[in-house]
Amino acid sequence: MFDKTNGNRYDIIITSYNMSTISVPLTQPLEAFIERAVKRGTASTKAEVVRQALSRYAEEEAVEAVLRARQEFKDGKEIRGDLKKILKQLS
Repeated sequence: MFDKTNGNRYDIIITSYNMSTISVPLTQPLEAFIERAVKRGTASTKAEVVRQALSRYAEEEAVEAVLRARQEFKDGKEIRGDLKKILKQLS
């Protein structure tokens, strides 16, 4: 979607910021870790550090699920289901 007056792409801006906010109690060591990550430049904000960590955690879970399925296949267990749904859960 373009703004005809100046050509801005508003659909990209809107979809890029579709986030919710949650409050999570952290231990002091975790808070200090987040602050160090921002100071080092690993991320520009505390929120970005947490988003990166959650993304990595989600990736690890997906890999573990694939490895479990692979082992089950090796063990002779059948894998049943809609492949599109299974792949969607992994992404």
